[in-house]
Amino acid sequence: MHPNNIHNEAYNFEELEKVQPELSQYIIANTNAEKTIDFGDNQAVLHLNKALLKHHYKVTDWNIPPKYLIPPIPGRADYIHHLADLLAEEKLTPEVKGLDIGVGANCIYPILGNSIYHWKMVGADIDENAVAAAQHNINTTKKLSQNIEIRYQDDHSNMFKGVIKEGEYFNFSMCNPPFHASKEEAAKTSRRKTKNLGREIGSPLNFGGESNELWCNGGEALFLKRMIKESADFKTQVGWFTSLISKKESLSKIYKQLDKLKATYKVIPMSQGNKKSRFIAWKF
Repeated sequence: MHPNNIHNEAYNFEELEKVQPELSQYIIANTNAEKTIDFGDNQAVLHLNKALLKHHYKVTDWNIPPKYLIPPIPGRADYIHHLADLLAEEKLTPEVKGLDIGVGANCIYPILGNSIYHWKMVGADIDENAVAAAQHNINTTKKLSQNIEIRYQDDHSNMFKGVIKEGEYFNFSMCNPPFHASKEEAAKTSRRKTKNLGREIGSPLNFGGESNELWCNGGEALFLKRMIKESADFKTQVGWFTSLISKKESLSKIYKQLDKLKATYKVIPMSQGNKKSRFIAWKF
């Protein structure tokens, strides 16, 4: 993980239990007799997240509705830290403003961006229930409510239009796109993950996720081609456009679209343990 990520160290479950007593019922011992949780249990992951946000980021009452995506916080923090490195190259003024496309019910990127780097953030989503949940997650912590704004995107055919206001400027945009191409593909991946975690097929997936969080027609490659095409219309209002890319094989299609629009771009690699990931950043 990024060297500035405080989650590089093993979880201190004794401290986490103090701030989130409900976590205690989900703690088990691993083969080395060390404290851990069953990461295949979505309630265990939910309470671990609550504890991490309380202990490290002073977020007092974070929650998400059933079935919505429960984000793995260390990996989400990594994206934020690598974004900070990207922005540092620009020698920006202290006040940075970012836009999260597809903020989700968890609102995790704006929360981490503001908590770690004091960025002002706007989060947008097409799901009204997710918008309401995200708004709740910032309303309960004064600092977040003063620095994060949640916007509902009522036009599902656009990503930036209708969200970015006239005369508004963002130093960056970020996105964790739905990476499956169909409901069937998402279900297949869910079954594989469930099996790998040693759980029965049909049990709740540890990180959950609603349909628009997990899949869209054409998957992440087509989603990002659409985003890149629309971003050209907002090139004077966003410094760096960025997005996670889950599948390495998506890159060639994305490069082709960026080259077509004569964008400048770079891929920033990330890793969490054995998992390799990346995000792409582009500008005009």
